[in-house]
Amino acid sequence: MSVLFIPEIQDYYYELESVLFEKGYFSYKDSADKYVESLFLAIKNDLPRLRHRQAPEYYDKYGKGMYFASFKKNRHTTWYAFFTKYEENEETFYLVRYIGNNHTEAHHLFEEV
Repeated sequence: MSVLFIPEIQDYYYELESVLFEKGYFSYKDSADKYVESLFLAIKNDLPRLRHRQAPEYYDKYGKGMYFASFKKNRHTTWYAFFTKYEENEETFYLVRYIGNNHTEAHHLFEEV
């Protein structure tokens, strides 16, 4: 099993570090860097094992047939990785196409459930 990220998600990795530091969520840039690194490592390492659900149609703009899994990072923030799942030559690939958190995504995720 392999977890891959589209290029936009790789760019988001670096943007997120800056945003979290500049908006004051972390007092030190190094702390923001470690937080983002741990998030992306959790996605890369844990996504295949986690329970995932079908993403609402709203997320079809990122890819058809999307799923999502959640990653709780602290008591206030849960991150969601949106992905498509492919099988090729008996190997499973998870392609992460979008990442958001409960502060921005919850109203899209749970209005249709």
